[in-house]
Amino acid sequence: MRILKLHALLAGACLAFGAATVAAQTVKIGYIDPLSGAFANVGEAGLKQFQYVIEDINARNLAGGIKLEVVPLDNKGTPQESLNQLKVATDRGIRYVTQGNGSGAALAISDAVSKHNERNPSQSIVYLNYAAIDPDLTNSKCNFWHFRFDVNADMKMEALTTFLAKDTKIKKVYLIHQNYAFGQQNSRIAKELLARKRPDIQIVGDDLHPLGQVKDFAPYVAKMKAANADIVITGNWGNDMSLLIKAAKDANYTGDFYTYYAGGLGTPTAMGEAAAGKVKQITEWHANITPNKTEKFANDFEKKFKIDFYYLRVNTMMYMLAEAMKNVKSSDPLKVAYALEGMKFASDTGEVEMRASDHQIINPMYISTIVKAANKGDKPQAGGDKSVKYDQEETGLGFRTDARLESFVVAQPTSCQMKRPAKS
Repeated sequence: MRILKLHALLAGACLAFGAATVAAQTVKIGYIDPLSGAFANVGEAGLKQFQYVIEDINARNLAGGIKLEVVPLDNKGTPQESLNQLKVATDRGIRYVTQGNGSGAALAISDAVSKHNERNPSQSIVYLNYAAIDPDLTNSKCNFWHFRFDVNADMKMEALTTFLAKDTKIKKVYLIHQNYAFGQQNSRIAKELLARKRPDIQIVGDDLHPLGQVKDFAPYVAKMKAANADIVITGNWGNDMSLLIKAAKDANYTGDFYTYYAGGLGTPTAMGEAAAGKVKQITEWHANITPNKTEKFANDFEKKFKIDFYYLRVNTMMYMLAEAMKNVKSSDPLKVAYALEGMKFASDTGEVEMRASDHQIINPMYISTIVKAANKGDKPQAGGDKSVKYDQEETGLGFRTDARLESFVVAQPTSCQMKRPAKS
């Protein structure tokens, strides 16, 4: 009887030690994005958002006793340096990495992670993509270890062109994109979709420019004006977006801009008053959606960091990761990846799904226009749109919803042929 009691005590002690070990576990997530160079401001803003949402996850124990921590790894905005930083992460035993700024870097990371995991199945890595939207990542180049939490470029362009095609005043369209994988894909799909939906529309310009190297977009804007373009479609981001809009403002170009990243850090400030009523964006969230379940979180973030909250998808991604870990009671990458695959999650804008067939998030999207807001910072301003409570970067300009597109409208088929590892 004494022996049985001793065994029971030892078993209980082991269980308690195991529980304490899980509770004390910290999972590091390598943040591989630009923290120096032309896009450092974008990378730094993203890092702050990861830090803030992880604070919330840890405070509320959403990962079931597992703590999360973000580790900044500067890729300087290049694919090669992204691979160098991925090696740094693997050498440090980091099993989760995230990246978003630049599909060239994303393609390199996705391929390297897949090859690493084939060679080292016991040290597998999960790649969480929050913003790189080249369609190939979840089509011809999909892999089990990559999960994309942003709607891909084809899906966004499908929604954007469906919206603009209804405007019969649009006759001439100018395309301008950064010259890398995403920009090239976006130009191609824009032409295909416009030809199908509005064959009467004329493409009067189709420019690809070096990523992060153009200091003056005046020559490009001059071409837009000379072509009498009614609108411009651009996938530019970071300084390439800000400088483009600033050049358009300086040149008094009066056409509308249909964008993905008009609300990105620094862009509203660079656009200024001339952007009002002229610049549109397609995003999964903005500060003036109704209902706005993210309002308090966004306001608290902005008070702490003095920058606007932008990436709702980072919140969605990290909450889903935490839930996956909690559900499988583990941080093991293989178990967590299988838990994420096919997961449905109640996000702040409605149910989202991590599609199992290609690991592409499916969620609602909003098209919005930047207009004069009801407030400038925390002070009311005369003549503002009463439906636009919050401005961007204290410019007095904020985004007003034009349309909400449900998940079933946004979703597009995939060509992904997923190869899955055996479940342990």
